[in-house]
Amino acid sequence: MQRLFLLLFVMTITGLSAQVKNISITEVPEKLLERGVLVDVRTPVEFEEGHLPGALNIDVKSEEFINEVSGIRKNRNVLLYCRSGRRSARAAEILDSLGYKKVYNLEGGYLAWDAAKNEQ
Repeated sequence: MQRLFLLLFVMTITGLSAQVKNISITEVPEKLLERGVLVDVRTPVEFEEGHLPGALNIDVKSEEFINEVSGIRKNRNVLLYCRSGRRSARAAEILDSLGYKKVYNLEGGYLAWDAAKNEQ
């Protein structure tokens, strides 16, 4: 946990966030989803209650978050979402600071995706 806070502190001081793109979760191009890695950064309990098809679950609050995301190649499109967008924004900053080049924060999170799905 200390490692995560240190990383966030360094990232904040250096202002590294140029690689992160914010996209509404309801407007993600299909091509981007097909070529990327979709990551749900919520807890395992939240993930089990419902998630986007094909998503991996890597809890941003876990002490193992950095170790688990290191299995994703840094040149891949990484699409991150959570419940509403706050945790995925934090996860996107962490990945950016680790050198990931194509990081997407899916704004609105699972709540927005689920609401849009139910409207159809």
